[in-house]
Amino acid sequence: MAEGRREHPHPLLSLPPASKRPCLRPAPRGPGPGPGHGSGLPSSRYRSPESLLDCAAKAVAEKWAFERVEERFERIPEPVQRRIVYWSFPRNEKEICMYSSFQCRVAVGTGDGLPFRRGIRLLETGCVENVLQVGFHLSGTVTEPATSSEPEVTHKVAISFDRCKITSVTCGCGNRDIFYCAHVVALSLYRIRKPEQVKLRLPISETLFQMNRDQLQKLVQYLITAHHTEVLPTAQKLADEILSSNSEINQVHGAPDPTAGASIDDDNCWHLDEDQVREQVKQFLSQGGYYGSGKQLNSMFAKVREMLRMRDSNGARMLTLITEQFMADPRLSLWRQQGTGMTDKCRQLWDELGALWVCVVLNPHCKSEEKSSWLKQLKKWGDMDVCPLEDGNYGSLRPPLLLQRGVTSTTNLEGWVGHPLDPIGCLFTTLTETCRPKTLHSFLSFFSEGDPRPPVYHHVPVWGSPDGGESYLTLALEVALMGMGQQRIMPEGLYAQDKVCRNEEQIVAKLQELELDDLLVQTLRKQAIQLLEAGPFSGLGEVIHRESVPMHTFAKYLFSALLPHDADLAYKVALRAMRLPVLESSAGSGDVGHPHHGISIVPSRYPRWFTLGHLESQQCELASTMLTAAKGDMLRLRTVLEAIQKNIHSSSLIFKLAQDAFKIATPADNPPDITLLNVALELGLQVMRMTLSTLNWRRREMVRWLVTCATEVGLRALVSILQSWYTLFTPTEATSIVAATVMSHNTILRLSLDYPQREELASCARTLALQCAMKDPQNCALSALTLCEKDHIAFETAYQIVIDAASTGMTYSQLFTIARYMEHRGYPLRSFKLASLAMTHLNLAYNQDTHPAINDVLWACALSHSLGKNELAAIIPLVVKSVHCATVLSDILRRCTMTAPGLAGIPGRRNSGKLMSTDKAPLRQLLDATISAYINTTHSRLTHISPRHYGEFIEFLSKARETFLLAQDGHIQFAQFIDNLKQIYKGKKKLMMLVRERFG
Repeated sequence: MAEGRREHPHPLLSLPPASKRPCLRPAPRGPGPGPGHGSGLPSSRYRSPESLLDCAAKAVAEKWAFERVEERFERIPEPVQRRIVYWSFPRNEKEICMYSSFQCRVAVGTGDGLPFRRGIRLLETGCVENVLQVGFHLSGTVTEPATSSEPEVTHKVAISFDRCKITSVTCGCGNRDIFYCAHVVALSLYRIRKPEQVKLRLPISETLFQMNRDQLQKLVQYLITAHHTEVLPTAQKLADEILSSNSEINQVHGAPDPTAGASIDDDNCWHLDEDQVREQVKQFLSQGGYYGSGKQLNSMFAKVREMLRMRDSNGARMLTLITEQFMADPRLSLWRQQGTGMTDKCRQLWDELGALWVCVVLNPHCKSEEKSSWLKQLKKWGDMDVCPLEDGNYGSLRPPLLLQRGVTSTTNLEGWVGHPLDPIGCLFTTLTETCRPKTLHSFLSFFSEGDPRPPVYHHVPVWGSPDGGESYLTLALEVALMGMGQQRIMPEGLYAQDKVCRNEEQIVAKLQELELDDLLVQTLRKQAIQLLEAGPFSGLGEVIHRESVPMHTFAKYLFSALLPHDADLAYKVALRAMRLPVLESSAGSGDVGHPHHGISIVPSRYPRWFTLGHLESQQCELASTMLTAAKGDMLRLRTVLEAIQKNIHSSSLIFKLAQDAFKIATPADNPPDITLLNVALELGLQVMRMTLSTLNWRRREMVRWLVTCATEVGLRALVSILQSWYTLFTPTEATSIVAATVMSHNTILRLSLDYPQREELASCARTLALQCAMKDPQNCALSALTLCEKDHIAFETAYQIVIDAASTGMTYSQLFTIARYMEHRGYPLRSFKLASLAMTHLNLAYNQDTHPAINDVLWACALSHSLGKNELAAIIPLVVKSVHCATVLSDILRRCTMTAPGLAGIPGRRNSGKLMSTDKAPLRQLLDATISAYINTTHSRLTHISPRHYGEFIEFLSKARETFLLAQDGHIQFAQFIDNLKQIYKGKKKLMMLVRERFG
């Protein structure tokens, strides 16, 4: 046959592509009837041993192309052919499952939608019919049952296979996906599960060889008649070529047979739609990590891993297709032009891509020429400008990502955790998979991501172990513990540091899946002790490098795992791991007097630890775990508290610890645990001292929480914080929050205090108030007066502090506030004094008619007026001096003339009940000042007046006239004032015309 492009059959025939190899003749028929229709394995429960023929046929069917068998042997008996053809179909349902499930893991409850599960359902409900195997070709029909929205549909399915691999599939459903549809799955599983029910024929060329000319002509004519609309043009074309002696079809011997299996030169691999792989990867990358595309790509990576695990050559083939699309991602060029790094999601995807190439090139089962080919391809990709570097950025001198992953130096001194090759994770997975039961059920359980059941492991002994107590499961645990406990320097760069944190969490998650039995606990204890005593190679050793990766995440796992079995060891490990030397002033930790440790303790540069916040939070989690476990044990609590105070340097985290301890110590349905409550209080006090002189946006929350905590502890705790307030709080916090809360009615009821206890608490609060008022009178004076109300001596002392500070350090606003408070408390004369002092600090300009102090000025004048003529006479000079706004002065003047002074009724004073005249003191001085203010304001406004303000100005003059008329000669003064305006501003003709119209 010709070796050119194969002819594709018409879609309605549902046939796979024809074999490329020519079939010259069928093998000679041997003796014996052969297995007959659908012969297969006996269905009896008790099976007899396989025959030598079946054993040989199974081996040949899996390893040899059928063409090689034909070439090797001149005579192949028909029974032998049948058994080879029979055993050439895939035998493992896992492989069908792998090629029919794009997503490697799905959420619980959604697995029924996978093609594999749907295929099983179709098979079990009897939807597969008309199954026929002709040589290396399987065909049948699969019926989709009718639904409420869709009618019943029957699909024709055709499968070609070779050496226990499906090489091509065709289904009438038109499925366009990377992997097989449910109908292909159903037909494949039918052949695997019910081989005895499948009609089996030798390749069609063998059947044709048995026919004479008349039979062959009848076959062809019947075939054309049955499918004349589809095959007639093709049949006529072939007939013309065969009848032509010079045609290409007559230049080769034999003819193609789609049922005769693959040729020797054909690749022996499972069917994989390369175009669909490229299209889907391109589509996912174009979505930029949104809409779940990152999850889909990770599913494809997981599929590659699955293929590699099963030594399927399509693993490297599919990875190559994925990588080509990654390299063609247009965003790479954009990032390179901009000199920016790729997004975190893309970094993670490229990371996984590189890790998979490591698995490919380090595969011990692949051939050296394959490795050379892959290395050549990796170098080609690595030389491209758009290939990202190891850290995901551009502009660095580091080797490209793919090449760095593919060829890794064995002298690399990087840590094992966070390493690009993930050696600990790979070793752990390899060893634990050996300990999982090998059943189809366990394989299918891999499909449920949200399955709450942890994987089941059992101990598999290590062959040749001297003590017999070593298993692959204990080895896996040892590997993880040694890797996590390795002392390693924090790598540079945000992404590398983040990778370390993520890798730690992944390994811990795997460790937590292990159910610790006696053997694993023994291994855990042994490794924990070794890590504590391992010197400079252990991150839990006595001395560590200043830039060593902290062990908090690892130690938290060790603590929780060891606590039920060896509490002392658990606390020893966790306490040792609490350190964070990078935040210490010097690098030394523990005993630094051992030079043989070989670790520098000289203070080094402060590195850029981008993940420091995460590391500190992990340190806090470890401390919280220990505090919770030590509840009720004062000795352990005290020890943990001293670790915390020594090693945690973040006030926010210590505050979180204090809150956690408080919450645990005060359960809703049980009495509080006083030991843990005291620890919470002590941590809270430390937070107060740490944040006293620094800015912290949570400071008020912290102060309020501390008072709550001290209240739970009891009276002595409250007295203590009141007496030592200056080391914990600012004066404002101490008076407005602490003392006010302590003296509240709720606190008294909560503590159930008797009278002496209440007096003790009140005395401490008053002392605090006076001390704060002395230190910060501006902000604490009012709070001090409020706290001291019930004690005459203390109240008088607080008042005197205010008076002493009024002339120097207090503003008019603060003084007005205290003055109003004094009036409210029934001290009008003290209120007047404070208001007078406030007036001396005030300066109200002519144009500040909306100043916030205006209400205070009006109130002060009203207070003075109500006290009597003397007080009013005393404050008016202060008002005249401080207030230059004409409208405010006229308002004050109007109010003073409406009622008689002295209505407050101060004891011992006589009230005449007469209204005051503006012609006599003290109102005469106020009237003159008001008129003067109007005149000055008028000239000021006219300097920069615009026509749109003319109307407003005329109204202003009308108010001025009202004030002028309060004087005896006011109308004369106002007329002279208007004449002067006309003369001075005669250039403003329109305005002066409006003035004449209104005022003459």
